[in-house]
Amino acid sequence: MPTSTRRARERASTRERIIEAALHVLETEGAAALTIRRIATDVEYSAPVVYQHFANKDALVLELAAHGHRLMLAEFQQATEEPGIDRRMMRVASEYVRFAGRHRHLYELMNGAAVDADERRRAAEPAIAVVKELLTTWSDAHDVVLADRDEACEIIWGTLHGIASLGYLGTVGNDRARRLAEQALRAILLGWRTEAP
Repeated sequence: MPTSTRRARERASTRERIIEAALHVLETEGAAALTIRRIATDVEYSAPVVYQHFANKDALVLELAAHGHRLMLAEFQQATEEPGIDRRMMRVASEYVRFAGRHRHLYELMNGAAVDADERRRAAEPAIAVVKELLTTWSDAHDVVLADRDEACEIIWGTLHGIASLGYLGTVGNDRARRLAEQALRAILLGWRTEAP
C-alpha cells in the first residue's frame, strides 16, 4: 500500500475517532462539556492533532450537526419503505420525534443557535428533501394541489419540531410525543385534503 494511501486512511480514522468522542461527550454530558481539549484527552491526542482536523470548536460542532442530520436521514429512509404513502408519512413523523428523544443533546445542537441558520438549513436539506418527496407522493395520491410545497414542508417540519421538543424536554414524554406527532400530521393532511378543490 502506498504511503499516501496509508496516511489518508490514518487521517480518516483519526477524524472518525474525534467525531465519535465528541458525540459521546455531547450525548452523555451535553454541549457545555464539548471542548477541543476534552475531546483531545478522550481520544488520547494533543489538542493540535484535533485542530488538524477541525479548525476550531465551531467546525467540530458543525460536523456534529451534519452527522446528526445524516443519522436522521437514515431513519427517514427506512420509514419510506413502509407500504402506502399515509403510513410512510406517519412513520416519518414518529421517527423524527423518536430521534429527538433518543439523541436529545445532538438534536438540540442540530437545531440550536450553536450552528449558523444557513448552515443548519444546509445540513438539514437532505432530510427536508425526503419530506418534500413524501409530500409530492401524498398530494399526487390524494389529488391535492399544494399551493406552496416548501411552505407545506415547513409546516410539517415545524409541527414535528415543536412536538419533539415537548417529548425530549419531558413535558409529555417521548412516547406520547410520538403519538401526538402522528395525530398532528393526520390533522394537517386531512385539512389539506378537505380544502382541496
